[in-house]
Amino acid sequence: MTQSPIWVFGYGSLMWNPGFAFTEKKIAKLSDYHRSFCMRSIHHRGTVADPGLVLALDALDGASCDGLAYQVAGAQADQVLGYLRERELISSAYVEAVLPITLRDGQSVQAVTYVMDVGHPQYCGHLTLDEQAGIIATAIGGRGPNDEYLHNTAAHLHELGIADGDLDWLSHRVRKLV
Repeated sequence: MTQSPIWVFGYGSLMWNPGFAFTEKKIAKLSDYHRSFCMRSIHHRGTVADPGLVLALDALDGASCDGLAYQVAGAQADQVLGYLRERELISSAYVEAVLPITLRDGQSVQAVTYVMDVGHPQYCGHLTLDEQAGIIATAIGGRGPNDEYLHNTAAHLHELGIADGDLDWLSHRVRKLV
């Protein structure tokens, strides 16, 4: 049983739908990864027959991803980790990793995060933004339409003052397609 508080890094739906209790929430940066629609979604935002796309952290030297860091009380850590593993590891396309993140105030902490397994069959890091937009505009999965996921994430990034040009472009393009 974990007694110390833990940090969790969110860069996609965890920013607008964490689904767990936390004691602090801060903007944070993860280095050497970028936010990308590089995972085919066969559960939450698509199906096996018609996969959607969800965001994942794709490794890229020199890149960075801004998101939210949540501090979870030690007494809740095991429960939250169980919840996150059930939610995020549904198809084993994500790998759970504890990585250093930098909070907006400059403090460095270790955070649980979920990064893309580039060897997994659901990895699709080669898609152009136009190809991504076409998929996101039509896919629907168990948690709803794929475009809803995109627009919610883009809106929350704006609310937080986090710039992401690719998500802005995709959100604009998908609205035209839908």
